[in-house]
Parts: sequence; C-alpha cells; structure tokens
Amino acid sequence: MGGMTPATAPWANRAELIALAERLEARFVGGAVRDMLLGMPVADIDLATPLSPETVISRVRDSGFKPVPTGIAHGTITAVLPDGPVEVTTLRRDVSTDGRHAVVAFTDDWREDAARRDFTMNALYADPTTGELFDYFGGLDDLKAGRVRFIGDPLQRIAEDHLRILRFFRFHARFGHAVDEAGLAACAARANDLMALSRERIAAELLKLLVASRAVSVVALMVEHGIFRAVIPEIDADGVERLTRLAESEAAAGMAPDAIRRLAALMPAEAAENVGARLKLSNTDRKRLIAATAGPGDEGPRALAYRVGVTSAIDRLLLAGESIEAIRDWTPPLLPLTGGALVERGIGKGPEVARLLRMIETRWIAEDFPDVERVGDIADEVVSQA
Repeated sequence: MGGMTPATAPWANRAELIALAERLEARFVGGAVRDMLLGMPVADIDLATPLSPETVISRVRDSGFKPVPTGIAHGTITAVLPDGPVEVTTLRRDVSTDGRHAVVAFTDDWREDAARRDFTMNALYADPTTGELFDYFGGLDDLKAGRVRFIGDPLQRIAEDHLRILRFFRFHARFGHAVDEAGLAACAARANDLMALSRERIAAELLKLLVASRAVSVVALMVEHGIFRAVIPEIDADGVERLTRLAESEAAAGMAPDAIRRLAALMPAEAAENVGARLKLSNTDRKRLIAATAGPGDEGPRALAYRVGVTSAIDRLLLAGESIEAIRDWTPPLLPLTGGALVERGIGKGPEVARLLRMIETRWIAEDFPDVERVGDIADEVVSQA
C-alpha cells in the first residue's frame, strides 16, 4: 500500500480543511482513506462527526464557509471550501432497512457508524491532525490482501441494501485480488434481489464496474454465478467472449475503456434496444448502444466515420476487432461542393440536384475524400452523364 497519511496526502494537508475537521471533531472516512492508503488519487472527501447536523451547520458557518444541507435527513451537510466541497455526515446507525432505503438514527459511537457500512475497506477512519487510523472490522488487512469483504453477515448486509451485490463486484473489479468466497456465495444466492432495485441504480453501478481495471474477469465471474440472470438475462458467456476481445482491441489501440461500448459488447445486437430502454439510459447513450452493434460496414473506416460520426465509428470498428488508426485523429471533412455549383453547370433546381449531389458524394467518399479540384472533376463527369 502507498502508505500516505493525512499529513503527506496533498488533498488532506490543507490548513482550512484540517481546521474545520478539528472544529467538527471529525475524521476522514471511507473512500478517501482507502484510496489514500493505496496511494491513489482521492476524488471525494468525506468527514464523519459525532456532532448533530444542526451543530455541524452552525460550526461550518462560524468557520466562514457555506453549509449546504444536501442530505440533511440522513445527516449529511456539504461544506463549501475554497478548493472544493467536503461532505460532513453525523455518525449513524440503521433503525430499519428494506433493501432499497434505510431509516437512520444519529449516534456518537464510531463503531456503530462503521458497522452499518458495506465493506471493511470502506469503513476505515483517519484522524486529520494525527493521521491515526481507526479500523473496527479488519479493513486494513483486507485492503492489503485485495479482499472485498462484507462487514458482518453478507446475507444480512445484502438484505439491508440489494445494490451491495453489484457494489461487491465493482469493488472487486477495482481493488480485488482474492475473491471473498462467503461474499460471492451470498451475492449468488440473493441475485434475484436485484429485481427490487430501480433500473437507474443498476445501470449506474454496472457502467462504473465495466470500466474498472479487472472488469473482464469480474463480469465473467458474475455470469458464471448467475448475477445478471434476473435483471439482464441477455448477458451470457458469449457476451463475456465479446467483451474480452473488445478489451484487447481497446488496449491495443491505446483507447480508454468505455462503459457504453463495453455494455454493447456484452449483448447480442438485437438485444441492445431492449436493454437500453430497460436500464433507462439517456437517449444519447441508448442510440449509441444500438449503433455500436451495427458492424464495421464495407466502405472502410473513414467512410464509416463520415457517415455515422467518429465516436460511433470507433465503437463499431473496435467491437468488430478492426483497426481505428485511420480515424483516430481524423475530422471528417465537409463535401466541398454545393447544389448551387450543379445549378451553375446547367442542372435545373429541384430533386435532381439532391440526387446528383448524393452521387458525387458517394464517389468522393470512395476516392477517400479528395480535394476541391478533384470534386469539381467528379461533378463535371456526373453532370455530363446526367
């Protein structure tokens, strides 16, 4: 592990942040501590405090910062600091859970707060001033071992929040080396619980998982254990094979993993429309998902990029295992000819102009987008034949 501490991590060693944390009697918690210990960049900073949300609001204000009650029902206040927001949450314990939502009560017991979190590696706390680490459930050992392990009984934790099934695999794809067998068995046993979740939550979790460093082997593990069967049955062993080939193509081309492109690889082409609708993807992502499966066409990469746009062409070529070199840094040109130029050549205004323009464009594409002079020659030939 990277072994950074709040004193050496640039995101944590900020006078205003440390002073605020001290006023709030707070500790860093969760992902920030986990990623700091792994020597990874930290995106979101979360503080946990035994103080009530009302006290947090007044102390943030007294410190000269703006408190925003972003999730006050669950005890979360966002403190707007000059170099970025910080989430401050009062220590909590679960009163009741139904697999989708939790009713919480506030507490001043750090261990109770840790006990309601999902995995041991996400329940680590660090003192902002001294750097002392607090680990109530063996999270440090699990982090060292690359083991994503539920806190307490995995079946009970999944019953509290069904999304934890997908989170188990997403965190395993990011941080895991050895899979926790008890966690895996519980996820497989309760996979049908995913049906109770909103499709948006499932999509958000899946799209994050698909770009994680070990996404391919983890998706294979999920298919093998029937995790998708209840909610996206279209994802099967063939999909894993296509995803494997796509990941190889992305790596060979030096392209970053892309979640929508990878999702497209996971399903047969004819399923893309249904899956996009079921997961309530945005219209843009839905269209892209459907288009990605349409194959590389037979006119060549540049012609494809000209007709469907570079992003869609890259999706289709990579999914087909074909090279994208010809279009990687290429901007499709505009046809350097207008209908007016055909009218000047004696073609009467009307549908005939559009028909001939299409013919000229097709030849221009076939000749790999030659310059304006050559386009003029093509136009002369097409007009004389007409």
